[in-house]
Amino acid sequence: MLRVLLLRAALMALPFVLWFAWRAWARRNGRDPGETPWAWLVGIAGVLLGLSLMATAVFHKDTRGQTYVPGEVTADGRVTEGRYEDR
Repeated sequence: MLRVLLLRAALMALPFVLWFAWRAWARRNGRDPGETPWAWLVGIAGVLLGLSLMATAVFHKDTRGQTYVPGEVTADGRVTEGRYEDR
């Protein structure tokens, strides 16, 4: 779950990182980048977040018709992963 949250956070940060990297490059080369377009950056971040949520809904494996078997601790102390099994 943490991996999914970090991926979404990275997608939302991408427009900001690109803008500020471009702004630093422009200032080094003597160009005036103007003011930071906060509304555009937030809007693009929202669009990327929405696209990632839609992609998750489209490409996520469907587990209907299956039963979740939770992880267990075996006799030797190992923990098995949870899994889905057909009914």
